[in-house]
Amino acid sequence: MKIIMLGAPGAGKGTQAKMIAEKYGIPHVSTGDIFRANLKAGTELGLEAKKYMDAGQLVPDELTVRILLDRVAQDDCKNGYVLDGFPRTIPQAEVLEDALTKLNDSVDYAINVEVPDEAIVERMGGRRACVKCGATYHIVNIPPKKEGICDTCGSELILRDDDKPETVQKRLNVYHEQTQPLVDFYSKKGILKDVDGTKGMQEIFAEICGILG
Repeated sequence: MKIIMLGAPGAGKGTQAKMIAEKYGIPHVSTGDIFRANLKAGTELGLEAKKYMDAGQLVPDELTVRILLDRVAQDDCKNGYVLDGFPRTIPQAEVLEDALTKLNDSVDYAINVEVPDEAIVERMGGRRACVKCGATYHIVNIPPKKEGICDTCGSELILRDDDKPETVQKRLNVYHEQTQPLVDFYSKKGILKDVDGTKGMQEIFAEICGILG
């Protein structure tokens, strides 16, 4: 079972990806994690990617797909995987599709976690992070025991710049421009499944499990 997770930043697709991976016994494959692992291990692909990153450039789609295919060729992916964070654009989706087709392979499901922009701005604006240990909270969903103070280390909690409404809206604008077209792309392939991301975490998961069987 090969799954691609779609959804705006803050829609909760990463959380759902981890839950899917755990339930179905398949790896949660995040492109960020793969890059870090390759850089840390000093692999040939990692060193190639590092050249672009050191120059402040984006890693080309073709190289990102090579790194991704290297990861999904490993034994733990033989029963499938959940892709989180890739593809982000139509060209990336096309490069991935071409590469998988050459391996007589394809994606089974593209799950789109739908949440309106205003709900995401509100959701992200409620996040708080500890300045010292990095623990994260949410003023509504996961509040600290004492307002503004970290349960773990007692340090101050802050609203990160990334979670401020104006920053979130900018990220959403980029998502709508670059990534949302993937919804149509996978819909035309007949593998898109929409889920309502405004529901509770377990409700969303139950809906996804109903799709995956």
